[in-house]
Amino acid sequence: MADEDRTRTDSGAGDASAKHRPGAAASGQTRTASRRVARARQRRRWAVEGVAALACLAALISYLGIRSDPAPDDDQAARPDGVTGVAARSPGFPATDGRTADAGVAEPGLRPRQRPPSPDPTPSATAPAPPPPAQQPPVLSVTRAEMPAEVNLTAVGTRDWMHWGQRGANSSVRKRAGSGEIVDEGGAGTRVAWDGNQEHVRWSDGSSQRSARDSADGVYTCGAGNGFSLSVAGSGEPRTVQLYGGTWMARGRLEARLSTGGPASSAVLEDPYTSKSAQFTVTFTVPKGARLLLTWKVEKVFTPHCGNVGLQAVAVR
Repeated sequence: MADEDRTRTDSGAGDASAKHRPGAAASGQTRTASRRVARARQRRRWAVEGVAALACLAALISYLGIRSDPAPDDDQAARPDGVTGVAARSPGFPATDGRTADAGVAEPGLRPRQRPPSPDPTPSATAPAPPPPAQQPPVLSVTRAEMPAEVNLTAVGTRDWMHWGQRGANSSVRKRAGSGEIVDEGGAGTRVAWDGNQEHVRWSDGSSQRSARDSADGVYTCGAGNGFSLSVAGSGEPRTVQLYGGTWMARGRLEARLSTGGPASSAVLEDPYTSKSAQFTVTFTVPKGARLLLTWKVEKVFTPHCGNVGLQAVAVR
């Protein structure tokens, strides 16, 4: 027990002596100084970072101020000496003394030239459609001439032709592939075939009879008021009709009129003593769907023995 108490006493004395050794005090001062130095360095770092932040903020504000400045006018240009100035303008602004102001020099009292307001857009209007071509007014005329000794119906009737009496009183021959514009409407009196006409006709494009040469055939009807009625279709274009007919001891009248109405036109063929032939030319224009109406009839007879009018052919071109 005495040994243990001695040992404890010695150990406590050792600890007390250790605390008061000079080396231990120096070590504690060093740690305190290190902490002060660290804190000083931290404050300097914060100060440097603050200054850097303020410098960045100032640079940003300066940059934004430059970007927000208005761009230079389009009329400014670089001068040859490198200095930016006002580009030359076209002359024409009057100066205060009546002279023309120099380009790019502002004159006192002048107001900026005002640009006239743009006109309101005019609504585009659709151009009116051109009027349809005016249709030819109705035309009608009848003339008479001597009938040629021979008539070529193929050459004369380029659109259509028709011949009567080739095979009897009720027979007729038409142009093959013709327009069909000629229509036999009949007529008063009895038709009689006749093969003794002095003038002859020919053709080479017939329908029921392909061709004929030197045909003297035709038809006739006797008595005042009797005759033939024909019609020719119109198309709105001028048409010419040739009618080949004759009389025997009678006065015949060819009367032409239009189905649309209006004045008629006529021509007379007369011989009290013998037979006579003629070529009647009818010129007309009527709208499509309208017709030329022809009546070739006995107006007066000079003999009780069948004064008559005769018909050989009609052609259209």
